[in-house]
Amino acid sequence: MQLPRDEYPRPQFTRPDWLCLNGEWEFEIDHDDTGRERGLLDQPLCNKITVPFCPESPLSGIGETGFMNAVWYRRTVLIPEAWRERRVLLHFQAVDYDTTVWVNGVEAGRHRGGFTPFTCDLNHIAVPGEPAVIVVRARDYSKRPQALGKQCHEPENYGCLYTRTTGIWQSVWLEPVPESYLLRPRITPDVGSCMFRLEQRIAGGRPGQQLRAVLQDDSGEVSHTASAVGMDFSVRLDLPVPEARYRLWSPGDPHLYTISLMLFDEKDTVIDSAESYAGLRSITIEGMAVRINGEIVFQRLVLDQGYYPEGIMTAPTDEALQQDITLSMAAGFNGARLHQKVFEERFLYHADKLGYLIWGEFGDWGCAGQGENDNHQQPDASYITQWLEALERDYSHPSIIGWCPLNETWQFCSDRIHQLDDVTRGMFLATKAMDGTRPVLDTSGYSHRVPESDIYDSHDYEQQQDAFAANHAGLAIGQPFLNKENGKDVSIPWRGQPFFISEFGGIWWHPGAAQDKDSWGYGDRPKSEEEFYSRFKYLCDILLDDPLMFGYCYTQLTDVFQEQNGIYAFNRDSKFDLNRLKKVQQRRAAIEEEEV
Repeated sequence: MQLPRDEYPRPQFTRPDWLCLNGEWEFEIDHDDTGRERGLLDQPLCNKITVPFCPESPLSGIGETGFMNAVWYRRTVLIPEAWRERRVLLHFQAVDYDTTVWVNGVEAGRHRGGFTPFTCDLNHIAVPGEPAVIVVRARDYSKRPQALGKQCHEPENYGCLYTRTTGIWQSVWLEPVPESYLLRPRITPDVGSCMFRLEQRIAGGRPGQQLRAVLQDDSGEVSHTASAVGMDFSVRLDLPVPEARYRLWSPGDPHLYTISLMLFDEKDTVIDSAESYAGLRSITIEGMAVRINGEIVFQRLVLDQGYYPEGIMTAPTDEALQQDITLSMAAGFNGARLHQKVFEERFLYHADKLGYLIWGEFGDWGCAGQGENDNHQQPDASYITQWLEALERDYSHPSIIGWCPLNETWQFCSDRIHQLDDVTRGMFLATKAMDGTRPVLDTSGYSHRVPESDIYDSHDYEQQQDAFAANHAGLAIGQPFLNKENGKDVSIPWRGQPFFISEFGGIWWHPGAAQDKDSWGYGDRPKSEEEFYSRFKYLCDILLDDPLMFGYCYTQLTDVFQEQNGIYAFNRDSKFDLNRLKKVQQRRAAIEEEEV
C-alpha cells in the first residue's frame, strides 16, 4: 500500500537512505491539555489518523474543525537494522504549533512554530533493529498570540480567515547519518564571477577530514573543488562554471546544475555524501527596475495562499503542488507571492524546475486581541526565530527572488506602534543578515516602517477603472498610492525604491454562489463573465502601462473556502477562458519597453 505523500521531503538536500513515517498513527484530541497528567504518554490512543494531514482535514480521517488545544500522536517504528552503525535523525517538516516529541519515553525534542521543520537526534534514545515508540504532543492555543497565517481564530470561517491546522501537517521521516555528517549547505550563485559559492556546515567535523564538491550538468562534470575540514564552524568552497558550460537560470530557461557533496575521513574514505542543486541567476535593482540576470522582467505575480479542500494547508499529492504552478502559468502569471504561509519545500522545488518566480512570506497574522483596537497581529520575538528557520531552509532556491516577512502590519493602536515597529525592523534586519542577495520588502501593504527597505508597495482593491487609474497616476510625480488607516498616513515616506501593487483585483466571481456570508470578493460582483474580463483587463492594463511599475500581484489563484475571487475554483476547476487572461498579461509592460 502506497503511503500518502511519500516523495522525498527535502528535495534540495538528499541522501539515498531514509524512511517515510507518513500513514496511520494513533491519535487523540486533548481538548483541555491534560493528557500528560492523564497518562497519554504511556498508553494507546483512542483514534487513528492519516499523517501528514491535519485532523481538521477530510484526508486525515478525522475531520474535526473545532478548537483543539492539544493533540497527541503515537506510533511504533522499527528502525532498520542496516542503520545500526549510524545516528538516526527524526525529522518533522512542520507541526502546528508547540510540539514535544518523546521516543521510548524520553523527551527527544521540542519546537515552537507551525511552519518550519525541526529534527530530533535519537542517538542513545532508540536503537536500529529494535522498535521505537514515538509520541508527539502538539499544543495549539489559537486564541493566544501566535503566528497563524490565515487560520481562523473564531469557531467558524469568516472573511479571509479559514479552517485551522492543528498538529502534524507535513511529512515525518527518519534518516541515518554518520557521527560526522553534512548539514544543509548555503549555495549562493555569483553570476558576475561565473561560479557558485558554497558554505557547508558539518556536524561533528574533525581536523583531518576533507570536503569535496562536484558541479555537474547533463553532460557530466563541470568543475570540482575540495577543502580541508578544520576547527571552523563551516567550510567555504567556490565552484566555477567555465564559459563552455555557462547557462543561467531564468523564467524562460530554468537550468539547474547538480552539486554532489562528499565528506572524507583521514583515510580518504567517504563517510557522508549528499546531492543538491542550484541555479545560476542574479537579482539586481537599477532605479525603479528589478532585474533578473541583468534583464528587466515584469513580475506578473498571483497571490497564492496554498489551501486545498481536502488537505487544508497540505497538498493532497506532490502533483497538486506542481499543478498549482502550471495552472498559474496557464493564466499568464510568471510567479507568485506565497501568502501568509511558509509553503512546503517541494513547492519551491517545482518552482525551481519550472522557472516560476517566488516571493517568500511568513504567516505573521495571529489571534485577535481583546481590546477594541486590536486586530489580527500580536507579534513577538518568536516570529523572528521562526522566520530565521524559514530563511535557513529556503535560502538556496533560485526561484525565490524576494522576501517579504510581514503582511499588512496595521498601526492604528497607538500603544502598540513601538512593539510592531520593533518586530517589523527585527524581521527586516534578520532577513538582510541571512540573505544579502535578494531584495527585502519590510511589509506588504499598509504600514511601511523601515527606511532602508529595498522595495515599496501598496494594496489597492479599487474596482472602478477611473478611480484605480487615478490612484496610481501620482507615481509619475513621486507620489505613489499609499495605504491609509482611518484616512491617516501610517507609513514612512517613499524614497524612490522600486514600487509595485502587491495586491489588487480580487474580482468576485463564482457563478451560482449566493451573495451572502458564504461567498465574497472585492467590489460588486460582475453581472456577467464578459464584465469580469473587461475589469481584469483594465486593472492589469493600468499597471502594465506604468513605466515606473516593476510588477503586480493579482488576488488570487484559487477560491479559498468562502473567499470566491480566484482565477480557479477551490477544487482547481477553471472558471475562465485562460487564453483570454493570458493574452491580457503577456504583452510587454511599459518598464520592459525601456530596454527596447
